Amino acid sequence: MVSVKKKIIALLLIISLNFNLAFALNEINTKEEKQLYPDYSKEFAGEDKYENFNRKIFNFNLKLNKYVIKPVHILWASIMPKYVMDRLQSAYNNIEYPKRLISSLVQRDFKTSGRETIRFLTNSTIGLGGLYDPAKKFFNIEMANEDMEQALCKCKMKRGSYLVLPVINSTSTRGIAGRLLDYSLDPTIYLGMPVIALVKMGLVINRTSYMQPLIQLIESTYADPYDIAKKLYGLENYIKNNNLDRKDNVCIDLSHPKEDKNNYIVDNSINIKDNLNKDKDKDERNNNIIKKVKAQTNIKNFELKNNESLISDVIEGGIKKDNMSLKGLKNDNITLIPDIILKNYNPQDPVVDSMRTALFEVPNVDNSIWADISLWNRSFMRRIKTSKVNVYPNREDYKFRFILQKDKNSPLAIIYPSIGEGIMSHHSNILAKIFYDEGYSVLILGSHFHWEFLKSMDENYRPGIPKNDVVYLKNLTYKIIKSLENKYDCCFKNNILIGTSFGAMATLFVASEESKNNTLNISKYISINPPIEVVYALNELDKNNADWCKSPVDLKQRVGLTAAKIIQTAQAKEEDKTKIETLPFTPHEAKLITGFIMRQKLSDLIFTIENASKTNRTDIYEKINTISYRDYAEKYLLKNKYETFEDLNYDTSLHYISNFLENNNNYKIYHTLDDYFVNHNQLISLRKYSGNKLLLFSNGGHLGYLYRDEFINELKKDIRKNIKNSRLSYIK
Repeated sequence: MVSVKKKIIALLLIISLNFNLAFALNEINTKEEKQLYPDYSKEFAGEDKYENFNRKIFNFNLKLNKYVIKPVHILWASIMPKYVMDRLQSAYNNIEYPKRLISSLVQRDFKTSGRETIRFLTNSTIGLGGLYDPAKKFFNIEMANEDMEQALCKCKMKRGSYLVLPVINSTSTRGIAGRLLDYSLDPTIYLGMPVIALVKMGLVINRTSYMQPLIQLIESTYADPYDIAKKLYGLENYIKNNNLDRKDNVCIDLSHPKEDKNNYIVDNSINIKDNLNKDKDKDERNNNIIKKVKAQTNIKNFELKNNESLISDVIEGGIKKDNMSLKGLKNDNITLIPDIILKNYNPQDPVVDSMRTALFEVPNVDNSIWADISLWNRSFMRRIKTSKVNVYPNREDYKFRFILQKDKNSPLAIIYPSIGEGIMSHHSNILAKIFYDEGYSVLILGSHFHWEFLKSMDENYRPGIPKNDVVYLKNLTYKIIKSLENKYDCCFKNNILIGTSFGAMATLFVASEESKNNTLNISKYISINPPIEVVYALNELDKNNADWCKSPVDLKQRVGLTAAKIIQTAQAKEEDKTKIETLPFTPHEAKLITGFIMRQKLSDLIFTIENASKTNRTDIYEKINTISYRDYAEKYLLKNKYETFEDLNYDTSLHYISNFLENNNNYKIYHTLDDYFVNHNQLISLRKYSGNKLLLFSNGGHLGYLYRDEFINELKKDIRKNIKNSRLSYIK
């Protein structure tokens, strides 16, 4: 499993890098009534009066980190195993007790100061000077994230201008004052012995080394690292100064289903959880479910197979009432029922359920006794290599990742990730581990709807029309495969191409093209939750954001609270993921989070298309913050061939390749009955095209079932069958 530390970093990124993109009606263009996306970078971090200076120092800091600080951290992490680093970090936290005590006293928060004192005494004695944390383990006393800037904030000191200083990076006038006071409360500065100085230096190096994975992700993943870092600082500062980082202020519960108040079905007569240990009750409950389905639908032959037990909702699955009832999905004499029922799923609503995709993990992906940056870390993720290939002269090289089997002629699994994801996509890493364990070499590409892909393609290319995108994707994939085959003197055959979300649609379009001329030697295509009509999916994305304009007055507070919930969820004790019954988010919070993520991906793309200035880039965000996904399509995709946004519908849908879907058997589509990016008529059309090559899950929203054993086992069946056929073919 991924460590809590990594999850916190990932989730902090998800929150921070999208904050100027929350939807609200702060301004209205009276002529076009255009809805704007406010600049939450300014809202949380303040006016960037010194942007030119700040950007120059930020770029200097990146270079300083690359050539000086990071090598020191790598050396340190290669000397100290992760366990030792964690113990030193714990000791450092204990030493910082005075600043937390004084800060809480200035704020008249005597409860926190008392708890911190008990915690310090406990960890200094039983915890061997703070190397261990018995206060948390045995007495459940969490460390309060208190510093002197919080005390200054409580004393009504204004934040001041946003600043980037050498080494320090993001801060403000109040932040500088707070740091100086924190420094004065550090006991080690009053001990001048050389040994103490060396220990202090070691503790500082140890502590700052934990930031390297975050710095690397920010620098390599997003089009404008400066803007992302500013949002991260602003959000983190807001949460801290409003005490939203305290668990007693933000209550979360991962174990009990929440009452649904947003017109989503949660049928307690089906989601029965009482007396699960009684076989008689279980059988009776299952029979009641079957009777209910038969009585209210046309499905008369519904029955349980292989002694299955239905505890979760069979048909409803969190689907909106106005879209579907217990009558199922029916059109043209086709009634859709789930091919696989996710038992004990306890659906909340499709958007919240989709967030469960973050639970997608497999064992031993990044397990190591060494830190991420250590030279000795040989976890699976660290063994994945990065290379590059040039596609167009005078354009940037395209980076990709790969890992090969010892037998270099093994089949190749090619991964296309979701919209806007780069080559470091979390899902891609997990899928890579699954395929590698089954005997495949793996090639990971980024999404074609991503700024790095755009920089590597023809300068006139604009992603979004699949039949055009596939030309660039095929060409890139072919060049990468050939570069690997030439470098390692091998030949990849019987390959698999797998994609998720928008990458899943691209997978099917590539399959259609490859059916005419199989240049990539692909024998199997796997498509996971593809949008069926892009126009519909883009409208749904914009609707997610539009829901937030209903009450924009308290948007900043709600954004901070939602971010705090995500951080605390990441910090919660790791459990067996199959036992997690709910996520602690309302449907509106889920829309905020997913909307932020999707808006950031669009922001990065437009930032790259518009080729923003290298110095002052604030003006570009004033433009970006007026553009929805629909606006993007109208501005960059219509051109001369299409007159309206709706005219894109056929060319950007799976209907365009319906002939391939109907007449070929070398593909598999995984989907859910409650994916909010598709509607039920679309799913029925897809069933007509694909027949039994479409596998429907009862729940999960959009990709929110990937962590379930039911999906992972089905996926492994497909890839094992393909590699078995590959070996038989090789023998012949």
